[in-house]
Amino acid sequence: MHLARFPRVRLAHLPTPLEPAPGLSQALGIDLWIKRDDCTGLAGGGNKTRKLEFLLGDAFEQDADTLVTQGAVQSNHVRQTAAAAATMGLKCEVILEERTGSKAVDYTRNGNVLMDRLFGAVIRSVPGGSDMPAELEKTAAEIRSKGGKPYVIPGGGSNPIGALGYVDCAREIVIQADELDLAIDRIVTATGSAGTHAGLVAGLAVLGADIPVLGIGVRAPKEKQEANVLKLAKETAALLGHPDRVTDDMVVADCDYVGEGYGLIDQGVADALMLAARTDGLVLDPVYSAKAMKGLIALAKAGRFEGERVVFLHTGGAQGLFGYQGELEPMFG
Repeated sequence: MHLARFPRVRLAHLPTPLEPAPGLSQALGIDLWIKRDDCTGLAGGGNKTRKLEFLLGDAFEQDADTLVTQGAVQSNHVRQTAAAAATMGLKCEVILEERTGSKAVDYTRNGNVLMDRLFGAVIRSVPGGSDMPAELEKTAAEIRSKGGKPYVIPGGGSNPIGALGYVDCAREIVIQADELDLAIDRIVTATGSAGTHAGLVAGLAVLGADIPVLGIGVRAPKEKQEANVLKLAKETAALLGHPDRVTDDMVVADCDYVGEGYGLIDQGVADALMLAARTDGLVLDPVYSAKAMKGLIALAKAGRFEGERVVFLHTGGAQGLFGYQGELEPMFG
């Protein structure tokens, strides 16, 4: 794949650990390992840091001076983008979509939002359902009108350049597994804006690793999610010079665990948070990794992973827990 061909800014603590989860394994009756991408370092860590390494590399190639991005109010991606901008001496303007409709003070002011402000990001809020690409272009146009040079990053950092971060993660997982003599039967990850899922699929396909990836959806219906991931995975493989390596059957999403919608939690999410915390001391986040763990728990109990060694990609985001305090505390036993 020779990723050194692509401009890159080193931001993450890599490689992240690949470690066993004995407590969860015993509770679920499977051999479960955790890829600790909550340990990437930047602003407390998370999966977006890998994407931002390549996105900022491209931004510097274009002489940008301001990063522009968007996300939901408690966006992990926005937090890491704001931190990356501060680290590299860039300005940062972000648009937060009021996607869940929550007006709770902990949701609108604490958690990731507090950290966005700490890192100096200029924040603009818009109602849920807004045309976010149009809002990004509006902010970028305002920056250009003042003589600035914006670099627009889509939500989640999910385009072919950003997905290179998870091509690299796929390579990293295979190297670690080989060093540990660990045959991996399946990788499970949250799938939302599609970049992490697509990058893993593209990376594994180009490597010829033959490890299936199961995405547990956090927002869109199955058909739409799989279409989004497949399109981006094929674009990413094409960027790597191997457009035909990704096939339709490589993209699988299970979107039965979204619940009431993106960023909305239920008892199943709280139960997943508690099980991970009280078995292996893992701190998940309520929007992505806990929903993915909710799905993994249900599927494991249904016998879906019988006899398999599963790697769960922990995408980080524990900072978002503080935005959900009022909702979560009554659910904790």
